[in-house]
Amino acid sequence: MSRLLVKPAVCSQVHQVTPQSANWQYVGFAVHDLISGQMLKLHDSGRELCLVVLTGTVSVAVQGKYWQGIGGRQSVFEDCAPGAIYIPAGAIAEVVAEDNVELAVCSAPGHPDSCSARLIDVSCMSQEIRGRGTNTRYVRNILPQTHAADSLLVVEVITPSGHWSSYPPHKHDRNIVPIESQLEETYYHRLDPPMGYVHQRVYTDDRRLDETLSAEDRDVVLVPEGYHPVGVPHGYTSYYLNVMAGPVRVWHFANDPAHEWIIEQDQQIGRR
Repeated sequence: MSRLLVKPAVCSQVHQVTPQSANWQYVGFAVHDLISGQMLKLHDSGRELCLVVLTGTVSVAVQGKYWQGIGGRQSVFEDCAPGAIYIPAGAIAEVVAEDNVELAVCSAPGHPDSCSARLIDVSCMSQEIRGRGTNTRYVRNILPQTHAADSLLVVEVITPSGHWSSYPPHKHDRNIVPIESQLEETYYHRLDPPMGYVHQRVYTDDRRLDETLSAEDRDVVLVPEGYHPVGVPHGYTSYYLNVMAGPVRVWHFANDPAHEWIIEQDQQIGRR
């Protein structure tokens, strides 16, 4: 199996991707299935966290603050924002499931004193529609570069049946801001209905890396470098949660030059 494809575990800790396991420097990603009343304690002295309540409802205590009733979605495919909390490096967070919960824990290098723990208000999660035609997808920015954090960028995307996403193919693996920023990235895939799959290609200009993966429901795809488009087969709807981090907390990407004509064509259509 490809080193870029991580299959889910059959236990309460569904995923545990670390910089060590991914053989990179910045991004960490975990998924926990919690049953009602279960408590999860989180602490990392050198890494900030963003908790994303994919489904279900939780309460969270951290740095003397307490929030309850966070989340509430029954499915990631519902047209509503997730619950999310930012936790600075070194803080101890206690998460209690108020019902059955699917919780994502996104992590990256952080500094204890640069940001405070906060509930990310759903009104701050901007939404946008990207692309045209069968390149249309729906984006929700959970923790964008315009909101305080040290390294993390977190976003979720819905891609309709038969559409493409992260397309035309783009990459962000060179630290030459503002032309392009170097960001590692994980894709956590969910499918509706869940027996589906998506195709994701990860490739570099010189084809030193060139893999096409079939990602199933709850798989994680690692993108250490290169272009990384996603295609969704007819009959299925795709959801994915992206986590990005790198040496500079800004998202600048470069499209594959071979496919730039697609954007130019869409712009021409949009001007008509």
